[in-house]
Amino acid sequence: MGDAFIRHIELLGYEKRFFPSQHYVYMFLVKWNDLSEKVVYRRFTEIYEFHKALKEMFPIESGDINIENRIIPHLPAPKWFDGQRSTENRQGTLAEYCYTLVNLPHKISRCLHVVNFFKVRHDDMNPVTDSQIKKPEVFLLPKDSKKNPTDITGPIVLQTYRAIADYEKGSTSEMALKAGDMVDVVEKSENGWWFCQLKNKRGWVPAAYLEPLDGPDESEEQEPNYAGEAYVVQKSYTAVEEDELTLKEGDTIEVIHKLLDGWWVIRKDETTGYYPSMYLQKAGEVNTSVKSELRNRGAPPRRSTIRNVKSIHKQGRKQISQETYRRNSKKYIQNQRKMRGNSHNKANVIIEKNEPEDDKPKAQPAVPPRPSKDLILNRCTESTWRKIL
Repeated sequence: MGDAFIRHIELLGYEKRFFPSQHYVYMFLVKWNDLSEKVVYRRFTEIYEFHKALKEMFPIESGDINIENRIIPHLPAPKWFDGQRSTENRQGTLAEYCYTLVNLPHKISRCLHVVNFFKVRHDDMNPVTDSQIKKPEVFLLPKDSKKNPTDITGPIVLQTYRAIADYEKGSTSEMALKAGDMVDVVEKSENGWWFCQLKNKRGWVPAAYLEPLDGPDESEEQEPNYAGEAYVVQKSYTAVEEDELTLKEGDTIEVIHKLLDGWWVIRKDETTGYYPSMYLQKAGEVNTSVKSELRNRGAPPRRSTIRNVKSIHKQGRKQISQETYRRNSKKYIQNQRKMRGNSHNKANVIIEKNEPEDDKPKAQPAVPPRPSKDLILNRCTESTWRKIL
């Protein structure tokens, strides 16, 4: 593989730290060309110094020679004293800056200055902490503001979840768990892998192994969409459990229920079942890096496959059967109506065929010939004779 470069930088939020003194750092999720994803922490003063050096390296692109040639984004200078308000208000500008930076020409976006600044440092993996000092406070950038970086509605404090069973990590980017561990969730991905932190450790954890502290988490999941949403299979998968589906790359399916553990209920023709969401892509969307990324990732474990589950909640999660999914799906209902309509039409056809026959005039019986006088005298009674003769 060639030189390392950054595919994407996403601002997750900021952290308020109290050691060695109170200060603020921004959290960035950095996605690299080797498909690894790392979370790094940078003070704004560091970011601004990086920005100034970048402008000096590329004077034309920074507009120093001709302002019309500027493509490097602007970044305001840090204030004399950065408090929480200024740290929070700056998030929109910083998120937009990172997006623009990664999409600059490769000579800028992939230069060593950019690559080295966002590389993981020792402090990113092992931040300086002190058990006697207050735990850092983490504030996430709201979901809506990630779509529109200039609209920041306010900070979101990280949610705390509890591990329901032991989990052994399968790669260096994951984090091992013990039943009962309390973790803070930094990012929830719909593919079923959540980025969490536990004291000084950070890494990806299967959402299936986590439960909220206030009750079963089905309230966080979307309601079933029985009308179905068109998706395309990006990676083949062979069913392991009875309620899973085996599909091939390129198959078109309909998603009817998106679940938090990354296993969605989908429909293929008249069959429903579970399938890894990370192997699906919404119909019509273009993502050239998806296929290569999928080859290096495995699907997260399902909740139903976890053994020795130790939940703190008496009430379990509600389960919907595949038969319920199938019978409530819009396509199933439409087919049932169509079948009933066809049987009704067939009955109508039979009636319509019989109706013209009923309208035809019925054939009248032929009038027999009048008997002769001799026949009447021989076969009829005396009273008949007198009436006829």
